[in-house]
Amino acid sequence: LLTKFDTISSGINAEYGEFKGNLLGYFPCAESKDEKSHARSVLTEIYIHLLGLVSLLDNNRINDAIPCAQELINRVMSVNKPTMHSLGARCFFYYSRAFEMAGRLHEARTLLHGRLRTSTLRHDTEGQAMLLNLLLRNYIHYNLYEQAEKLISKTTFPENANNNESARYLFYLGKIKATQLDYSEAFKNLNQAIRKAPQNAAIGFKQAATKLLVVVQLLLGEVPERHIFRDQHLREPLQPYLQLTQAVLAGDLAKFSSVLEKYSDKFMRAGTLTLINRLRHNVIKTGIKSVALSYSRISLADVAEKLQLDSPEDAEYIIAKAIHDGVIEATIDHDKGYMQSNDSANVYGTNEPLKAYHERIRFCLDIHNHSIKAMRFPPKSYNDNLEDAQKQREREQQDLEYAKEIAEEEDDGML
Repeated sequence: LLTKFDTISSGINAEYGEFKGNLLGYFPCAESKDEKSHARSVLTEIYIHLLGLVSLLDNNRINDAIPCAQELINRVMSVNKPTMHSLGARCFFYYSRAFEMAGRLHEARTLLHGRLRTSTLRHDTEGQAMLLNLLLRNYIHYNLYEQAEKLISKTTFPENANNNESARYLFYLGKIKATQLDYSEAFKNLNQAIRKAPQNAAIGFKQAATKLLVVVQLLLGEVPERHIFRDQHLREPLQPYLQLTQAVLAGDLAKFSSVLEKYSDKFMRAGTLTLINRLRHNVIKTGIKSVALSYSRISLADVAEKLQLDSPEDAEYIIAKAIHDGVIEATIDHDKGYMQSNDSANVYGTNEPLKAYHERIRFCLDIHNHSIKAMRFPPKSYNDNLEDAQKQREREQQDLEYAKEIAEEEDDGML
């Protein structure tokens, strides 16, 4: 069958000059005697058609792939069988992929919305998870984060979806939350996405998720763990992010600007440039914190020079905001133009340890809850070894009679 498919796919242009979008005519279905054999033949047709679409995409024949994808989806939508759920979800993935490669991803949005509604009504879990992820990818591709947030708020991702789709959904959700300044929720979702991803595969997905996770951690004011940058598959792709982390931790605005200028193209391709631009304030805040710890009193002009700010007035404004946010404990003398640092308080006398323990406990509870939800059991296997009520009563009656016989034998022996 595959040999025949390769021969046909290679000879399409030679015979017709242009692909017309229908591979099904090459594989006619034999008339089935019963419904089951007919369903198998339909699945075979759709599977062969899907192979044709994948072949066109692999050979970068985008103009031929679009009509092929449209014909395939029309065939899939004409079949309403539970056995089509898994294969149908895969067909919609390559349908969206064909439009994305052609630069016409927005044209697929209406059909995907309609099919998501249909999959929800038919309880098609695999199709529902796939279509929801495709729509989120569609919106994010065009930076339509508000529409993506509305879609998430009005839909429910199926809990029993496979781990691959769950990981993709959590990744898109983390990216949306990070763009909307909800960094804590974004950090949680990205962590879960990396855990749900395949351990020995999906290297590209884990690289993209880890890049976004590092930036979100820096925006939260946290330090990414060093072992992330030492991983065999992440060491080279995360090299720009390691330099970025070092600049942020040192509060070195010049180094931060240099790294941003040097790797701006890579950051843009990864979709993290917008978030990295927000880190400039974090770099300045770290620098102010370092200055406040190093000097008990320092002029605003010296602060502006150390942080490479434009003027002492800018330094005064940034220091005032840092004091208001609780980053440093200091006072500003506007008339004399200097900053006076206060004695640092004992952190264990504040609520900070309580907050840290609370975050860790919540993190562990979330892992436990998601592990419970991810457990899988064979369907209806829980009652295979259970007795029905009648058999249980008979067994109990036999045990009771046996006990009475033993008691009577013991009484006879004593007599």
